[in-house]
Amino acid sequence: MGPTSALVLYSVTWFMVFFVILPIGLSTQGDEGRVLRGTHAGSPARFPLKRKVIQTTIWGTLIWAILSAVILSGKISVRDMDVFNRMTPIPEAGDTGG
Repeated sequence: MGPTSALVLYSVTWFMVFFVILPIGLSTQGDEGRVLRGTHAGSPARFPLKRKVIQTTIWGTLIWAILSAVILSGKISVRDMDVFNRMTPIPEAGDTGG
């Protein structure tokens, strides 16, 4: 895996974790009983974005490290996910192909 692939994997992982963490612990205006005029009851009352970003960075980096380790180890490859057998088989050692 090259540096660009690692950066793309980290970005995708970070944003996926971010979208999972966003609603955790969310307190809405309806929950607190103080709905401001012109807003929806489901609007957030308190939204600690800085804390969410820090949590996302910690969890995202951990998950990215695990994914990178699996990819770099070679234990799982693209061929393992080829359920329809559309990829050409890898030639055996000594196979001349003729």
